[in-house]
Amino acid sequence: MKKTMLALTAVGALASGSAWAQSAGDWVVGAGWLHLAPQDSSKPLTLTAPVRSVMTGSGASINDSDTLGLSAVYFIDSHWAVEGVLGIPPKFKLDGTGTLGRVGELGEARQWSPTILGKYYFNEGNAAFRPFVGLGATYVWYSDIELTPGLQGALGSQLRQRPLSTSTTAKLDSSFAPVLNAGVSYQIDKHWGVSFSVSYIPLKTKAKLTTTTLTGLPIATSEARLKLNPIVTYLSATYRF
Repeated sequence: MKKTMLALTAVGALASGSAWAQSAGDWVVGAGWLHLAPQDSSKPLTLTAPVRSVMTGSGASINDSDTLGLSAVYFIDSHWAVEGVLGIPPKFKLDGTGTLGRVGELGEARQWSPTILGKYYFNEGNAAFRPFVGLGATYVWYSDIELTPGLQGALGSQLRQRPLSTSTTAKLDSSFAPVLNAGVSYQIDKHWGVSFSVSYIPLKTKAKLTTTTLTGLPIATSEARLKLNPIVTYLSATYRF
């Protein structure tokens, strides 16, 4: 009798594991906390026209940002999967450093960076705990770019313009960037689970600034090169279909 009960328990465990197994055609969607931590550096702000000059010692630093992340994973088989990740576009604040440190906040912008990853999951499909690695790409662009009055004034001084006599707008270059990813997932039951991952994105952009008179006449252009290189952590609750 005891042997029969043990056999039935083992069969039940195997059946449960099989029911939880991740296999070809499965979808896993997730939502949770997405944290972006730029490992930033910058080149000095450079006036490119009407004459080229460098604002020596100037620089910028980008603050960390948090947002809601959303993801969807499609399993090609029990090990290989494709994942799409996006988030509500986070807002980053840019602070002056070096000779721009006295200005404080220079501006802010929203970053859009939908990402696609190819992923490999270790352990078997019926394992609750599964480490994974991933490699993919993201396309990054920016919106809602605003410059502070402090930066506006610093640029006006560089151009030897009277205060409040000019206005400056900015654009940030869009670009593709590779994404390196690693993490772990844990399946709590047939449907629900949790996932945690860390990604590194070697990312850089160029800020192009245009200064005009209050009547809209362009009088100068400037640029600043930024390396963001964010480390992105993503903690999510997941649901498997």
